[in-house]
Amino acid sequence: MAYIGNQADTAFTSLIKQDLTGASGQTLTLTHAVANANDIALYINNVRQEPVSAYSTNGTAVSLTGSVVSTDDIYVIYLARAVQTTVPPDGSVSTAKIASSAVDLTSKVTGVLPVANGGTGVSSGFSYSEGTWTPTLKGVGTEGSPTYTIRVGHYTRIGNTVNIVGAIQITSLGGATSHLQIHGLPFASKNSPNYRPSIYCGYGAGLALTAGASVGGWIPENSSYIRITYWSSAAGTSYGNQSSFSADGAIYFACTYQTDEQ
Repeated sequence: MAYIGNQADTAFTSLIKQDLTGASGQTLTLTHAVANANDIALYINNVRQEPVSAYSTNGTAVSLTGSVVSTDDIYVIYLARAVQTTVPPDGSVSTAKIASSAVDLTSKVTGVLPVANGGTGVSSGFSYSEGTWTPTLKGVGTEGSPTYTIRVGHYTRIGNTVNIVGAIQITSLGGATSHLQIHGLPFASKNSPNYRPSIYCGYGAGLALTAGASVGGWIPENSSYIRITYWSSAAGTSYGNQSSFSADGAIYFACTYQTDEQ
């Protein structure tokens, strides 16, 4: 017949034996107190003694009606005291039965362990880091030394995937010429032919662009800089240069790319 509820557990009970060989006289000492003579089975030279008639008990003391010598083989079996080991059935242990911090999940679980359970929310097979980086505007012809009013960058890396955000606003190009680039990415991009992740620009100001043009960019393979580009339906894609990036130009941007760096 099937069980209703949790299945009964499997239990094993073992009786405790105490060896008293070497004792002599009419008194024996137990290691465990008992309530009465019926709580133990007393054997002398492998002959079981009759409770009350052959012996009586008082706590840990056993009083014999006869005498024993040190060469007699004497032992007791505790009948009222047992050691039980229990194997709980599958699915019978609930969360309420487990003490807080009793199980070290971080050393036993592979994959993603939630933050609420002591993990980081990141797969144990991946590294995780976050921090800041400093975007630096440079020209390809002449790097120059631009000055800034806004110059910030943040990144988050999970495994080999890097997420960056950045913002720059300048007061001067500082002599930078030709195509403009943003250097200083926290990790070099993946070294793979034609791997060129694009950046997204969410804000731009102070840019000398034709009507309908938008700002973008991309990261060359195995590089730690961004090439700034402009796109319009009329002219297509062109590289951003000093003539289109005004002295007070600003762009806010973001990108997700992969890296080979460890």
